[in-house]
Amino acid sequence: MMNPSSKNPCKFRPGTVVSGKWHRNEYILLKELGNGANGVVYLVKKGNQEAALKISGDSMSITSEVNVLKSFAKARGQALGPSLLDVDDWLTSEGMLSFYVMEYIKGSGLLPFIYNKGKEWRLALFLQLLKDLEKLHENGWVFGDLKPENLIVAGPPPRIRCIDVGGTTLIGRAIKEYTEFYDRGYWGMGTRKAEPSYDLFAVAMVMIATSYPNNFRKGEGGLGQLLGAIRQKKELVPLEPVLANALQGKYSTAREMRNGLLLCMKRPYPQNGNSDPIPPAVNPKLRRHSTRQKKGQSRRNETFYVISVMALLYFIYIVVQLT
Repeated sequence: MMNPSSKNPCKFRPGTVVSGKWHRNEYILLKELGNGANGVVYLVKKGNQEAALKISGDSMSITSEVNVLKSFAKARGQALGPSLLDVDDWLTSEGMLSFYVMEYIKGSGLLPFIYNKGKEWRLALFLQLLKDLEKLHENGWVFGDLKPENLIVAGPPPRIRCIDVGGTTLIGRAIKEYTEFYDRGYWGMGTRKAEPSYDLFAVAMVMIATSYPNNFRKGEGGLGQLLGAIRQKKELVPLEPVLANALQGKYSTAREMRNGLLLCMKRPYPQNGNSDPIPPAVNPKLRRHSTRQKKGQSRRNETFYVISVMALLYFIYIVVQLT
């Protein structure tokens, strides 16, 4: 079932069985989910359970990503990344390959979710993302390759989750993987050193991307072009102070950027148990209550107007009678 014609030693046909050397677990490959410089990710099945399996010829890369997932698991609350299920090696006819198995996160891509549900979801989702990034940074890691393609909105309730931790890098080291549009080095806005501000630049770029479905080409680059892109979209203009600070590396922590976004919000949203804002669409009862309030106020205004007119007419009638 292996594919000997593939130049990538980690490329296999659907139906291939991956057998763990140490734990003896077997996984049937269903389809490829994605691939990169450090391996290939497959949707797999073990019994009745679906999962995601990443396989690579670079055991050090697998070890690094496993450590990231373990770090996610140590963070309190819901993890940004998938939970880790298994780690093992697979002896093939062409040599030993390392793999790990993780939770298969089902959901909608970040950009399609925002386009379908409405841009009022944007702030709520990014506030949650920044809270999770803060925990990741506190544990000594930078996400690195932060981009919409690596983010899924799962739920309910809707929540951003990461589906690829291949670019996650220990703070202080050089970023392992990046995508140009979301990389500050590409825009001439900083180095590729793994530090919280690197992720926060990418968060700002992902927020900008929510208003540019096909992104935009780099022109002169730098802050001038990026601020110009922000000012061309009315929904981004109120967020310009926060986006500009993140692009220039003025935030040292994700919490600072999150607080900046909270200050930019024009009106408060109802809160959930995690203190994250929820757009009006999430709370239809509140929206209906608000609508009833507006209708009631309108009826009261009409009644007051009628009474005022009648009182005026009665006053005129009395004055006429007296004269």
